[in-house]
Amino acid sequence: MDYEQFLVVAAKEHGLGTGNLHFVHLFPSPEGVAGACTSPKTRGRVAAKFLAANRRQTRNQIRGPHSALTDFLASNNISAAQIHEDYQRRLREAETQANAEQQGDAEPEHAADNDEYEDDAGERPDERRKRKRKEAATLAKIKQSKEFARRKARRIGEPDDDDDFIAREMMRERSRPLPGQLENCEICSKRFTVTPYSKTGPNGGLLCAKCSKELADKEKKSEPKKRGPRTSRRQNQSDLLDGIVQDGALSLVEMCTKKVADNINDIEEFGDLPWQLLRRLSQILSKRRALTPRTLNLFLRPNLDFIDIYDSGKLETDDFQKIFTFMPALTHVNLRFAGQLKDRVIDYILDRNLKIKHLQLDAANLVSDTRWRQVFQKLGSQLETLRLSNLDFSLDDDTVEVMSRSCLGLRRLKLAHCWKMSDRSLQAISSLQSLEQLSLQLISETKTENLLELVSSLGSGLRTLSLQGFPLADDRLLEVIHDNCKVLSKLRFSDNSHCTDRGFVKLFENWSNPPLEFADFSSTRDVDNSNPDGPTDAIGLASNGFNALMRHSGSMIRKLRIASCRHISYATFEEVFGQGKSYPHLRELDVSFHTVMDDYLVGRIFRCCPAIQKVVAFACFNVRDARVPKGVALIGGLRAQDPILVQI
Repeated sequence: MDYEQFLVVAAKEHGLGTGNLHFVHLFPSPEGVAGACTSPKTRGRVAAKFLAANRRQTRNQIRGPHSALTDFLASNNISAAQIHEDYQRRLREAETQANAEQQGDAEPEHAADNDEYEDDAGERPDERRKRKRKEAATLAKIKQSKEFARRKARRIGEPDDDDDFIAREMMRERSRPLPGQLENCEICSKRFTVTPYSKTGPNGGLLCAKCSKELADKEKKSEPKKRGPRTSRRQNQSDLLDGIVQDGALSLVEMCTKKVADNINDIEEFGDLPWQLLRRLSQILSKRRALTPRTLNLFLRPNLDFIDIYDSGKLETDDFQKIFTFMPALTHVNLRFAGQLKDRVIDYILDRNLKIKHLQLDAANLVSDTRWRQVFQKLGSQLETLRLSNLDFSLDDDTVEVMSRSCLGLRRLKLAHCWKMSDRSLQAISSLQSLEQLSLQLISETKTENLLELVSSLGSGLRTLSLQGFPLADDRLLEVIHDNCKVLSKLRFSDNSHCTDRGFVKLFENWSNPPLEFADFSSTRDVDNSNPDGPTDAIGLASNGFNALMRHSGSMIRKLRIASCRHISYATFEEVFGQGKSYPHLRELDVSFHTVMDDYLVGRIFRCCPAIQKVVAFACFNVRDARVPKGVALIGGLRAQDPILVQI
């Protein structure tokens, strides 16, 4: 019996007409029904009847005990009916979406991108518009923040530098769960409690503690080890060997050049760097073994006429061919450690008719004698400089003879460590009357007569003469140099054990040649270790020869190397660098393996040579605590590893 039927029955029992109840639906309570009656007595009976019926209905209901879950849901206003209704609604939406996909009514790709952040696909249009307005306002506010500006500045030039992409990424980060809330791990999907230290995964989600640790370990292994500042003892000693003594900060040009070299793998092009800096960069990268096929591309400029690669050890055959392809105007070629330079590269050079005038190749052992002869025959008329070194497979006597007949305009010739050259090669070179600079360092022994003929024939026009590895040459060679060489500025004669000190004295006394600027007489000494003081007639450059050298060339000499000339006495050094003596142009001096050298003599050298920049004193065990002037590199000595003292 519903409420309205009950009122009708109650009215009939009390003799009331049903017409008085036409507005009973307006009164949902017993008091309202009773108030609708006309007399007070009737109102009382109706109300009492209604309350009694209500009590009977309540007593008939069976109520079970309340569980803890029921109390919790009731206290938090959670309705089971509402949960069931939401579940049914989601089922209907999923079914509707599946039907729409089957009918091809899915949204286009750009629409899906725009709705990427929509959480409720079943929201009403007005709710969706309101949410989009709030989202647009949030994005606009984020774009005005400083964090947005910093993040955009870091991503300039990257694929993800779009403003909207960065702003939405920041909005996602701000909408992450707060500490204390539950979240699923992005990697393992495990449920965990978010903390302030929860890490972000690769796709922007949060990670649990275990996955965070694994990701951190993986990143730590992949990160390169950080190197300390390049001002270590090893770097300082390396600079000293190069004759570099730095006072204060580097120059701006040197700092920028080294910074470019440090980040060479991140550089796409050099731009309009001057050629001096290009050569300096090539030197630095070669020293670091960092010249690779990729970094080589930075040096290839079609408008340049030179290429200087001081370490080609990491280049392949195609890289050498690329050099001559991209630089057709080459006239100066300097490629060292060119182990992968092969015959087909030489063929390519010859086919392109390059105007090469200065050619320097080192360790090009894969080039055959046939190709060398073709090079000399095709390019010989235009070659002015030829420097070949470390060739143990090619360049035999026949090839040198072809070179001498074809390269009649050569002015500079250097052949060092060429294993197949012998006396015939010396005879062939004697015909090159245009030579101004000659440097020879042979492996096989040759006859002294052929060497004398060579110097006699070419000596009058030579400005540079360098002879290394001729151990059998005697005093006759020094006499020929004295009689025929009149314009030398550089003389090197080293690694000899037959010329005497008397022969060196005759060379420098009354010599009409101008003072030498470069002199190298290293390792000219007697090699009998059983007699360290040497024979009575001293072998090699000894005390008298050194005195004669300094009297002749001391006023103009710039570089002097007398390492291992062990028969020069302490008294001679004291006399040469004595009080009142001055050598204003001497900048480099090598006195290694002179056991008589000590702190006093080194100090005298510093006083007599105001322009000195580098003193090499390896195996000079008495050089211990020499006070080194500012800007001078002292290399060697017993305490070379200690900090260099600077005289104030």
